[in-house]
Amino acid sequence: MNVRLLAASAAIVAASLAGSALPAFCGDAPRVLETPFTLAAAQAPAPDFVGLGNWFNSAPLKLADLRGKVVLVNFWTYGCVNCVNTLPHVTALYAKYRDRGFVVIGIHTPEFPFERSASNVQAALKRHGITYPVAQDNESRTWDAYRNRYWPAQYIVDQNGKIVFQHDGEGQYEQIERTVTGLLNANS
Repeated sequence: MNVRLLAASAAIVAASLAGSALPAFCGDAPRVLETPFTLAAAQAPAPDFVGLGNWFNSAPLKLADLRGKVVLVNFWTYGCVNCVNTLPHVTALYAKYRDRGFVVIGIHTPEFPFERSASNVQAALKRHGITYPVAQDNESRTWDAYRNRYWPAQYIVDQNGKIVFQHDGEGQYEQIERTVTGLLNANS
Protein backbone atom coordinates (compact mmCIF):
# COMPACT_ATOMS: atom_id res chain seq x y z
CA MET A 1 0.00 0.00 0.00
CA ASN A 2 1.53 3.31 -0.97
CA VAL A 3 1.70 6.31 1.34
CA ARG A 4 -1.00 8.29 -0.50
CA LEU A 5 -3.50 5.44 -0.29
CA LEU A 6 -2.72 4.95 3.38
CA ALA A 7 -3.14 8.70 4.04
CA ALA A 8 -6.46 8.77 2.15
CA SER A 9 -7.73 5.77 4.11
CA ALA A 10 -6.74 7.40 7.39
CA ALA A 11 -8.51 10.61 6.36
CA ILE A 12 -11.73 8.72 5.57
CA VAL A 13 -11.63 6.90 8.90
CA ALA A 14 -10.93 10.16 10.75
CA ALA A 15 -13.80 11.93 8.98
CA SER A 16 -16.15 9.07 9.83
CA LEU A 17 -15.15 9.14 13.47
CA ALA A 18 -15.46 12.92 13.63
CA GLY A 19 -18.90 12.75 12.05
CA SER A 20 -20.13 10.28 14.64
CA ALA A 21 -18.56 12.21 17.51
CA LEU A 22 -19.70 15.60 16.21
CA PRO A 23 -23.27 15.27 14.95
CA ALA A 24 -23.44 19.03 14.36
CA PHE A 25 -20.76 18.67 11.68
CA CYS A 26 -23.38 18.82 8.92
CA GLY A 27 -25.30 21.68 10.48
CA ASP A 28 -27.66 19.59 12.59
CA ALA A 29 -27.90 20.15 16.30
CA PRO A 30 -26.73 17.17 18.35
CA ARG A 31 -29.63 14.83 19.05
CA VAL A 32 -30.11 11.21 20.00
CA LEU A 33 -32.75 9.85 17.65
CA GLU A 34 -33.82 6.72 19.47
CA THR A 35 -34.28 8.36 22.88
CA PRO A 36 -37.55 10.11 23.57
CA PHE A 37 -37.64 13.22 25.63
CA THR A 38 -40.54 14.35 27.74
CA LEU A 39 -41.59 17.96 27.66
CA ALA A 40 -43.73 17.55 30.76
CA ALA A 41 -41.71 20.12 32.71
CA ALA A 42 -42.16 22.74 30.02
CA GLN A 43 -45.71 21.72 29.05
CA ALA A 44 -45.17 23.39 25.69
CA PRO A 45 -48.43 24.34 23.95
CA ALA A 46 -48.92 22.32 20.78
CA PRO A 47 -48.99 24.45 17.63
CA ASP A 48 -52.19 24.30 15.62
CA PHE A 49 -52.31 22.65 12.22
CA VAL A 50 -51.48 25.24 9.55
CA GLY A 51 -51.14 25.27 5.78
CA LEU A 52 -52.58 21.81 5.30
CA GLY A 53 -54.06 20.68 2.02
CA ASN A 54 -56.20 17.60 1.58
CA TRP A 55 -57.63 15.82 4.60
CA PHE A 56 -58.33 12.11 4.40
CA ASN A 57 -60.67 10.12 6.68
CA SER A 58 -61.94 13.37 8.24
CA ALA A 59 -63.05 16.91 7.64
CA PRO A 60 -60.30 19.44 8.41
CA LEU A 61 -59.50 19.58 12.12
CA LYS A 62 -58.02 22.16 14.44
CA LEU A 63 -56.19 21.26 17.60
CA ALA A 64 -58.68 23.36 19.59
CA ASP A 65 -61.45 21.02 18.35
CA LEU A 66 -59.61 18.13 20.06
CA ARG A 67 -59.37 19.61 23.57
CA GLY A 68 -60.33 17.03 26.15
CA LYS A 69 -58.79 14.26 24.01
CA VAL A 70 -55.30 12.75 23.95
CA VAL A 71 -53.79 13.38 20.52
CA LEU A 72 -50.87 11.69 18.79
CA VAL A 73 -49.57 13.93 16.01
CA ASN A 74 -47.61 11.62 13.71
CA PHE A 75 -45.32 13.19 11.08
CA TRP A 76 -44.66 10.72 8.30
CA THR A 77 -44.42 10.17 4.58
CA TYR A 78 -45.30 7.01 2.71
CA GLY A 79 -41.95 6.85 0.91
CA CYS A 80 -39.98 6.63 4.16
CA VAL A 81 -39.19 3.06 5.22
CA ASN A 82 -38.84 4.08 8.88
CA CYS A 83 -42.25 5.77 8.73
CA VAL A 84 -43.85 2.70 7.19
CA ASN A 85 -42.30 0.54 9.91
CA THR A 86 -44.09 2.60 12.58
CA LEU A 87 -47.52 2.47 10.95
CA PRO A 88 -48.62 -0.95 12.34
CA HIS A 89 -47.91 0.34 15.85
CA VAL A 90 -49.69 3.66 15.30
CA THR A 91 -52.77 2.03 13.71
CA ALA A 92 -52.94 -0.61 16.48
CA LEU A 93 -52.71 2.08 19.17
CA TYR A 94 -55.49 4.04 17.47
CA ALA A 95 -57.71 0.96 17.19
CA LYS A 96 -57.13 0.09 20.85
CA TYR A 97 -57.84 3.52 22.39
CA ARG A 98 -59.94 5.55 19.95
CA ASP A 99 -63.13 4.79 21.90
CA ARG A 100 -61.53 6.19 25.08
CA GLY A 101 -60.78 9.70 23.78
CA PHE A 102 -57.58 9.03 21.82
CA VAL A 103 -57.06 10.58 18.40
CA VAL A 104 -54.24 10.13 15.91
CA ILE A 105 -53.61 12.87 13.37
CA GLY A 106 -51.25 11.86 10.60
CA ILE A 107 -49.37 14.78 9.09
CA HIS A 108 -48.12 13.54 5.73
CA THR A 109 -45.14 15.77 4.93
CA PRO A 110 -43.48 14.73 1.66
CA GLU A 111 -39.76 14.45 1.25
CA PHE A 112 -39.88 13.89 -2.52
CA PRO A 113 -42.08 15.43 -5.25
CA PHE A 114 -43.97 12.18 -6.00
CA GLU A 115 -45.14 12.07 -2.37
CA ARG A 116 -47.15 15.28 -2.93
CA SER A 117 -49.78 13.45 -4.97
CA ALA A 118 -53.12 13.12 -3.17
CA SER A 119 -53.90 9.91 -5.04
CA ASN A 120 -50.57 8.40 -3.95
CA VAL A 121 -51.28 9.33 -0.33
CA GLN A 122 -54.80 7.88 -0.60
CA ALA A 123 -53.38 4.63 -2.00
CA ALA A 124 -50.87 4.46 0.87
CA LEU A 125 -53.65 4.94 3.43
CA LYS A 126 -55.56 2.05 1.91
CA ARG A 127 -52.44 -0.14 1.61
CA HIS A 128 -51.57 0.38 5.30
CA GLY A 129 -55.13 0.24 6.67
CA ILE A 130 -55.02 3.79 8.03
CA THR A 131 -58.45 4.99 9.13
CA TYR A 132 -57.46 7.89 11.39
CA PRO A 133 -57.39 11.47 10.02
CA VAL A 134 -54.43 12.32 7.80
CA ALA A 135 -53.65 15.72 6.31
CA GLN A 136 -51.24 16.62 3.53
CA ASP A 137 -48.59 19.12 4.59
CA ASN A 138 -47.05 19.63 1.15
CA GLU A 139 -45.62 23.04 2.06
CA SER A 140 -44.24 21.80 5.42
CA ARG A 141 -46.07 24.52 7.31
CA THR A 142 -47.31 22.33 10.18
CA TRP A 143 -43.91 20.56 10.13
CA ASP A 144 -42.28 23.99 10.61
CA ALA A 145 -44.78 25.06 13.29
CA TYR A 146 -43.74 22.01 15.34
CA ARG A 147 -40.06 22.68 14.52
CA ASN A 148 -39.93 19.09 13.39
CA ARG A 149 -36.82 17.79 11.67
CA TYR A 150 -37.21 14.04 11.27
CA TRP A 151 -39.42 11.35 9.73
CA PRO A 152 -41.13 9.78 11.53
CA ALA A 153 -41.82 11.89 14.59
CA GLN A 154 -44.54 11.51 17.18
CA TYR A 155 -45.88 14.22 19.47
CA ILE A 156 -48.35 13.40 22.24
CA VAL A 157 -50.65 16.26 23.16
CA ASP A 158 -52.59 16.10 26.42
CA GLN A 159 -56.22 17.02 26.99
CA ASN A 160 -55.23 20.66 27.62
CA GLY A 161 -53.38 21.06 24.32
CA LYS A 162 -49.85 20.73 25.73
CA ILE A 163 -47.10 18.59 24.22
CA VAL A 164 -46.09 16.14 26.94
CA PHE A 165 -43.99 13.68 24.92
CA GLN A 166 -42.02 13.71 21.69
CA HIS A 167 -40.06 11.00 19.91
CA ASP A 168 -38.16 10.86 16.61
CA GLY A 169 -37.68 7.64 14.66
CA GLU A 170 -38.83 4.11 15.17
CA GLY A 171 -39.27 2.41 18.50
CA GLN A 172 -40.33 3.54 21.96
CA TYR A 173 -43.74 1.97 21.27
CA GLU A 174 -44.19 0.85 24.89
CA GLN A 175 -43.31 4.33 26.20
CA ILE A 176 -45.72 5.93 23.74
CA GLU A 177 -48.51 3.59 24.84
CA ARG A 178 -47.73 4.16 28.54
CA THR A 179 -47.90 7.91 27.99
CA VAL A 180 -51.23 7.62 26.15
CA THR A 181 -52.79 5.31 28.73
CA GLY A 182 -51.49 7.43 31.61
CA LEU A 183 -53.18 10.50 30.14
CA LEU A 184 -56.39 8.61 29.38
CA ASN A 185 -56.50 7.11 32.89
CA ALA A 186 -55.84 10.47 34.53
CA ASN A 187 -58.97 11.79 32.85
CA SER A 188 -61.26 8.91 33.93
